[in-house]
Amino acid sequence: MDATTFEALGTYVYLATREADRLPALRRIADEVLADVDRTCSRFREDSDLTLVNRHAGTWVEVHPMLVAAVQTAVDAARQTDGLVNPLLGRPLQQLGYDRDFAQLTECEDEVIAPVQTPPVDAWARIELDIEGALRIPSGTALDLGATAKAWASDIIATAAGRDLGAQAIVSLGGDIAISDTGAPGEPWPIAISTFPGQPAETTVTLDRGGLATSSTRVRRWTRRGIQLHHVLDPRTGLPSPTTWQTVTATGRSATAANIASTMAIVLGPAAPNWLREHGVDARLVAADGHIETVGAWPADPDPTPDRRGA
Repeated sequence: MDATTFEALGTYVYLATREADRLPALRRIADEVLADVDRTCSRFREDSDLTLVNRHAGTWVEVHPMLVAAVQTAVDAARQTDGLVNPLLGRPLQQLGYDRDFAQLTECEDEVIAPVQTPPVDAWARIELDIEGALRIPSGTALDLGATAKAWASDIIATAAGRDLGAQAIVSLGGDIAISDTGAPGEPWPIAISTFPGQPAETTVTLDRGGLATSSTRVRRWTRRGIQLHHVLDPRTGLPSPTTWQTVTATGRSATAANIASTMAIVLGPAAPNWLREHGVDARLVAADGHIETVGAWPADPDPTPDRRGA
């Protein structure tokens, strides 16, 4: 196996292949995809296509087809979750202070929180798309694709790795993980799970297809006038979802499907385990008090308590 790690889209990118000679080509594909996603889908670039759409909400805007595809993915996610994984939370996030690259938020802790104006939960259904390259979002709304875009990009890169390079590969964008499909069975990949990036693994699982994603209320956090905030909003209130779960890690047929499930679980709070079971999702949920609950075929964590029998 050969691997590389670098930064893009405000997070880390990890690429690995079991055919070392194909890693340079995979890196080139990843660089191209991520540059296109940043240029078209970023909420923090004044020159992005998404910013242009937000600036002209209520009117048709010509955009790159990549943004149309990204928004279509986000609309599909909203449809699957009755609007609880929602692409129109740009304004509430901005009003809560998340109006700049996350690395800059810690410099603004004394800023006042603006009154949050939340669009109707079903506003996503009024997004209009032209696959040739145009979008219209409802007046008074703004796009934010944070719930799906990185996982979607992981899937694009992993698909190219399998289809175009014939490579057994794993792609992770900030923990949104996709496995390439070469059309033949591949060896499972070990994946370490931890609450915070860079921490020791709390458990390890193996994945040989599809995707895996972790949503967290513990990582992207900031403070405004002493109020702790995080980036996973409940579209019914426009405010951060109550911290029932510190993290939720879920599997899916793709990184996008896994990310939809993990984000939905954070928003649902206590109702998450039943929703995950009903939708056939294998998942690991870490509660605010540290209690761990698993759903479906997710393996139980190893017991961290030493065996003291006979001591």
